[in-house]
Amino acid sequence: MKTPHPSPKSSPAGATSSKPADSGFAYSRPFFESLVDKALTHAKKLGATDAGAEVSEGCGLSVSVRNGELENVERNRDKSLGVTVYVGQRRGNASTSDFSDEAIAQTVGAAYDIARFTAEDPFASLPDVKDIAPVADRERDLDLFFPWALTSEEAMRLALECEAAALGTSKRITNSEGAAVSAQQSHFFSAHTHGFRGGYASSRHSMSVSPIAGKGRDMQRDSWYSSMRHPDELATPQAIGRYAAERALSRLKARKIATVECPVLFESPLAAGLVGGLVQALSGGAMYRKSTFLLGSLDKMVLPRHIDLLEDPFVLRGKGSSPFDDEGVNVKPRKVIDGGRVKGYFLSSYSARKLGMQTTGNSGGSHNLVFTSRHTRPGDDLDAMLQKLGTGLFVTELMGQGTNYVTGDYSRGASGFWVENGRIAFPVHEITIAGNMKTMLKGIEAVGADTYNYGAKTVGSILINRMKVAGS
Repeated sequence: MKTPHPSPKSSPAGATSSKPADSGFAYSRPFFESLVDKALTHAKKLGATDAGAEVSEGCGLSVSVRNGELENVERNRDKSLGVTVYVGQRRGNASTSDFSDEAIAQTVGAAYDIARFTAEDPFASLPDVKDIAPVADRERDLDLFFPWALTSEEAMRLALECEAAALGTSKRITNSEGAAVSAQQSHFFSAHTHGFRGGYASSRHSMSVSPIAGKGRDMQRDSWYSSMRHPDELATPQAIGRYAAERALSRLKARKIATVECPVLFESPLAAGLVGGLVQALSGGAMYRKSTFLLGSLDKMVLPRHIDLLEDPFVLRGKGSSPFDDEGVNVKPRKVIDGGRVKGYFLSSYSARKLGMQTTGNSGGSHNLVFTSRHTRPGDDLDAMLQKLGTGLFVTELMGQGTNYVTGDYSRGASGFWVENGRIAFPVHEITIAGNMKTMLKGIEAVGADTYNYGAKTVGSILINRMKVAGS
């Protein structure tokens, strides 16, 4: 059996792109600035203590095909103006998609009325002036915007090529749930009365396919995709299609296994989900609500000494990159986990005040996290990680939402491969893996060099020393 690998190599996807003068947007940055200024001025006239506003526009094209035929073509264009008004320690929010002066005045008025009749919150206010991103940092170019001048015909051709590559991989690929191509871009501008003004444009393009292998009771589906800021960095339709087909084929003749306790290796895309669970547990909202199994973990060991978690908002073309957070607060690279020890939480201004701490610039989420082990070597690819697993379970798909963040209890439906002596023996399905996130995090034995980027997280496969596997 061929060992699945984590990612096809990226190469041009058959389309060229640059940063043209015509961005494809209907509204300009100066126009957005004028809308925000109108909203803030009107809020002050009404008597608001403070106010903030953000205006945005997004547009794109999505095309899907199935079994060689066009299934759907969708063009989207949306716009929004959101306003937050403070009356002392009371806060109100309202939004509109109408950019007329009358609509802006009505929206600000609605936010003001909500604020006036909302209960006071001693922690509700704009971010402190000292925390606002400096002007030079707000204009930092992180190379996030690459509009893709893609026609529906070109998108259909790419999707058809991707699906055809999957279907042509083997006669055992018998059907398809379809392939899709998406080109999306957006821009925004925001400002508030504590001195912040800033905004930028960004893009995100993707291609995916979901082939089906086998017939009758032995049918297996899998999928793969590529997502990038720049369309030229997408994997080719052929690479995506072939790899998705190989994944589906490798799952044929899956069987159940007996209930057992054993080491578990999480494939890198699933390992990114484990990192996401760690981020959730270290978030300010979970901390002040006391709804996390890592409550009060600052400066405490929660992972093995060989584990680090780095955050860098300034990665060029990074999917989690930003020159400031959603509040206009300063962001910077940092170590969240240093040698297994928690060095910081993920805090907005509000959650930081609730906890008596300082904001970490994470209003809106994390920025380009990299989860690493100091023991990882360049040669620690998936085959090497299977050798480290020895005999146990290699998980490639998880089902359900089975994490209790208060207790840390973890239980998910799963499928993947049973591994013996470092080699894949056979595919398995209809099993459940269970443990506790506290124990799982401390039981991380190795992190692979087979890194995978999932949104704002980059991580290799993760080997956990022991979990319960419930089978037949």
